[in-house]
Amino acid sequence: MRRSTLAGTSAPTPVPSSSTAPESRGDWHTIGRLLPYFWRYRWRVGLALAFMIGAKLANVGVPVLLKQLVDSLDLRPGSAQALMVVPVGLLLAYGMLRLCTSLFTEARELIFAKATEGASRSISLQVFRHLHDLSLRFHLERQTGGMTRDIERGTRAVHALISYSLYSIFPTLVEVVLVLSLLALKFDVLFAWITGAALVFYIGFTIVVTEWRTKFRRQLNELDSHAHSKAIDSLLNYETVKYFNNEDFEAARYDQSLERLRRAQLKSQTTLSLLNSGQQVIIAVALVAMLWRATQGVVAGQMSLGDLVMINAFMIQLYIPLNFLGVIYREIKQSLTDLDKMFGLLAREREVADAPGAQPLRVAGASVRFEDVHFAYEPQRPILKGVSLEIPAGRKVAVVGPSGSGKSTLARLLYRFYDAQSGRIAIDGQSIAEVTQHSLRRAIGIVPQDTVLFNDTIAYNIAYGRPEATIEEIEAAAKAAHIHAFIQALPQGYQTMVGERGLKLSGGEKQRVAIARTLLKDPPILIFDEATSALDSRNERAIQAELEAAARDKTVLVIAHRLSTVVDAHEILVMEQGVIVERGTHAALLARRGRYAQMWALQQDGQDAAATSAAPHG
Repeated sequence: MRRSTLAGTSAPTPVPSSSTAPESRGDWHTIGRLLPYFWRYRWRVGLALAFMIGAKLANVGVPVLLKQLVDSLDLRPGSAQALMVVPVGLLLAYGMLRLCTSLFTEARELIFAKATEGASRSISLQVFRHLHDLSLRFHLERQTGGMTRDIERGTRAVHALISYSLYSIFPTLVEVVLVLSLLALKFDVLFAWITGAALVFYIGFTIVVTEWRTKFRRQLNELDSHAHSKAIDSLLNYETVKYFNNEDFEAARYDQSLERLRRAQLKSQTTLSLLNSGQQVIIAVALVAMLWRATQGVVAGQMSLGDLVMINAFMIQLYIPLNFLGVIYREIKQSLTDLDKMFGLLAREREVADAPGAQPLRVAGASVRFEDVHFAYEPQRPILKGVSLEIPAGRKVAVVGPSGSGKSTLARLLYRFYDAQSGRIAIDGQSIAEVTQHSLRRAIGIVPQDTVLFNDTIAYNIAYGRPEATIEEIEAAAKAAHIHAFIQALPQGYQTMVGERGLKLSGGEKQRVAIARTLLKDPPILIFDEATSALDSRNERAIQAELEAAARDKTVLVIAHRLSTVVDAHEILVMEQGVIVERGTHAALLARRGRYAQMWALQQDGQDAAATSAAPHG
């Protein structure tokens, strides 16, 4: 056998500690992060903006046409022909402007929908890919429900920002500019000053009060979630509540949460009423001032009745959308916060990344070597303390030892879920830190102790080892894992759904699906991490024979608790507290009468006791 020469160990690197998500940044920073996703749709954005401006021009034209319509009715005696012609034409034009407003608005939304959906899809896909690139440490520390809610809310935030900004705020601003310009040019500039001042007061008041009441709204949401959590927790633990006769206690605890929620709702409603009342006062004052100025102009003969109607229509058109400004402002702020949280996931740096210029792994014989490997999940708790071992190509090496000794950590390091702080791991002489992770994991197959299946069919879960496999290959792998007969006996066969995390299958059935999945992948390196721990003795012996056949001519690392499953290994390593305390063949370790021999004796005594208790009494 050829042994590769390994370079010296690398300098220790600090262990990444669990960190929180990056702090939220400013709103403009978040908007800046969002804009590049819309750049590819820039022509659609421009066209949508053009339709939006067209819709607002038509909308502003409606009061102007209404003025003409009212003024045309104030005719001198004898103008019967004009009375018959002018209003009909104006009425048709009025209807066309209304129609154009709706058509341009719908065209804007239709044109921009592809940009919104495309940007949302791109962001979601990028976050999804990035989450798969993050280390196992991140996924062990995360809260799945909270993270998925961040992604869900962030995706919705893209739609909300577009809806509230492009469809509400920006069009309103365009309309405000058009109306102010028209009032200043056609009438007294005082009309524009009154309208502008009212808008400034209105917007300022809305923003200040909304910011103030946000804390009450946030408190309301937290108390609502808390009350909901209490109720769900109590219902999920229904049997425990009954065991201890604590129905009244649970009801009282839930009622306390509801009382706090009631008080928060009243406070939130009070602040909302204050906001709405203040807005209406500003609108009323502005309307009175504008109409007073306009009626003065009509009495003085400087303005017509149509001018008065037009000014009133302008004010109504402006203030109706502004009535929702508080809600819109709050939703925009919340959307920016949600979007920033999702971008925060993208900002998480990958703990394990491919080295610059990493090349694919070239597998020749698939020999594996650990050299003086030190590793710790947390700095204060080292797991591996200078572990060195070699698995020659085509050989089987078993690692045994008590829980917490570092056995499964070897598999995680070989898969490069983590990087060792010092030392080197190599396959066929190539450091796994210098090859691409994709090629590395393609060369390794694992049957884990805790098998988790996708909520899909049995066929899908087996084919996950090689998605392009044919049904014949899937069935062959199932036969090798001794689960084909069980699957065929099911009403839906291979199309049977396994349920969330495979909960519709027993532990042994899930384990055999995992074995079939790995056998279908057929990699040169195999890891069996307590692969038969969930099987009964008869199935364990049958599958053990199949695993041995599947592992023939492959490099195999067996992590085991049952010593009876590793007696045929070429070498057995005994680990305790992160170090290898013994190594050798089964016979040699028994002859040494050391730690392995003690473990063997204890397991044999346990099996004898179990057999005795199971035997029928005479």
